[in-house]
Amino acid sequence: MQKNALHILLADDDEDDRLFFKDAFEEIKIQTNVNFVHDGMQLMDHLMNTDNKLPDILFLDLNMPKKTGKECLIEIKKTEHLKDIIIAIYSTSSSEEDIEDTFIQGANIYIKKPSDFNTLKKIINEVVTVNWHYHTSGLNRDNFLLRLK
Repeated sequence: MQKNALHILLADDDEDDRLFFKDAFEEIKIQTNVNFVHDGMQLMDHLMNTDNKLPDILFLDLNMPKKTGKECLIEIKKTEHLKDIIIAIYSTSSSEEDIEDTFIQGANIYIKKPSDFNTLKKIINEVVTVNWHYHTSGLNRDNFLLRLK
């Protein structure tokens, strides 16, 4: 892993979505290290394990087995050493209620999963580029809110 590479973690139970996501990251210009977990329990185990590097951005699916994305979001934001992780909700839902609830619970970004690869690549590039500026310049990440469709 490169020193200045952004550490990305995707929590998503859908194998096709994980592959789509991985392929999109391989085509962007910013150096990243992308890892995956398959459900909410695996996500929380990964984050609580002090041997694992915390992600710079967590892409979090809302509808996962064992523990939902919303449950994980709430737990992450209540956990002292996890609460500052940038969280991008990455969901098939475009429900205004889901969007509002996740922002209230502390999500920074809401992305409705796109149906085509080029849109996904564009969205991921935007999110990573904005976060890269925060990552490398020391800007205040508390104000980092973004909603992409």
